[in-house]
Amino acid sequence: MTSKHYRQALIDKIETSVTQSNVMVGLVKTAYLSSGSGQPLIFLHGAGAGAVTWYPSIGAVSQHFHVIAPDIVGYGESDKPEGAYDRAYFSNWLKGFLLAVNIPKAHIVGLSQGGAIALQFVLDNPEMVDKLVLADSGALGAQPSFASFLGMLWLNSFPSSLANRFYSRFILFNPEKRDSNHAHYSVEIIKSKGGKNAFRQGRGAAVSEMSENSLRQIVKDTLIIWGENDQLFSVEHGKAAAEVMRNARFCSIPNAGHLPLMDQPEVFNNALLGFLIESEKVEEKQA
Repeated sequence: MTSKHYRQALIDKIETSVTQSNVMVGLVKTAYLSSGSGQPLIFLHGAGAGAVTWYPSIGAVSQHFHVIAPDIVGYGESDKPEGAYDRAYFSNWLKGFLLAVNIPKAHIVGLSQGGAIALQFVLDNPEMVDKLVLADSGALGAQPSFASFLGMLWLNSFPSSLANRFYSRFILFNPEKRDSNHAHYSVEIIKSKGGKNAFRQGRGAAVSEMSENSLRQIVKDTLIIWGENDQLFSVEHGKAAAEVMRNARFCSIPNAGHLPLMDQPEVFNNALLGFLIESEKVEEKQA
């Protein structure tokens, strides 16, 4: 089995029509998935695998929104060039991607490192963001255990199924909830040409803690959603950010780790859609 087989197996699991496309963002070939129609919503995955990480959510969310899930530069089927891989690097790439697919404004939903990218993007380009959703987001603080850090280092330095199984216990409350194709795909992407660049050259800069002053500058309606049992980024960091950000609300999901969309997909999707759809109804009443 190749990475493309694992990716396609995850796309097939979405059980709705999904289009696979490529677009050039500067010199970076960027692959992306799209599904549904209506107001655009961007899914930003974390530091691993690619857009197919959102396989538990694309089907449900695309019933209400036009979902676009890119393979972020350095991941998935997109190019993996030499680069800084810090928040500014990713934010610039994201702006180029939205311009390339002709989306002037969208809801942005970021998971883990994707959340950190979303935070920087809304600071840099507030006019291009409607609502913001941060799921177990980076840049809000982190105190991973030594064992989980060791697992991350092992997987990204010597990718294998064994390393992946070891690391999975730290990113999921119940590792059995994760589709095995996602685990295999994650390993194959790190093994691919340039697949270690984001980890080696970024050195965690993208998820480094953002200042409270920066967070206070974000005024978009924001949902911060967190797995209560996250072993990488403690739930307390999400609660603290919600108190700092002016228009943020907090939602925690029991029996869920760093990937709540896999541990508790129905609860996660309902919370996400409830926030976005409720906000739309409020705006309609105010219009």
